Amino acid sequence: MKKFLTTLGTLAAILPTIALAQEAGLHDSGIIEAAKAFDLRDVAVALAMGLGAIGPGIGIGIIGGKSAEAVGRNPEAAAKIQTVMILTVAFAEAVAIYALVIALIVKFV
Repeated sequence: MKKFLTTLGTLAAILPTIALAQEAGLHDSGIIEAAKAFDLRDVAVALAMGLGAIGPGIGIGIIGGKSAEAVGRNPEAAAKIQTVMILTVAFAEAVAIYALVIALIVKFV
């Protein structure tokens, strides 16, 4: 499994480089022109959205697990637990939406 993940990570790192090299005309005008054509805003957008979604994703998973555990322990309080859970998930999801907004601002401004 570890060898598979290492191979997958290597491919994920190499394939975008090949695509960027083809777009920039690496074979026609040289590596300097390819470096000039590379735009770091795309990397910033990917990092903003990727890192901005990690926290809410983990948080929503923890919220769901703990609320299921709480309902399992006290089924009579399921309605109150569900209300608090939905509200907390909405707050966590708002962080991901903020990350999306920042990514779009970086991309188009």
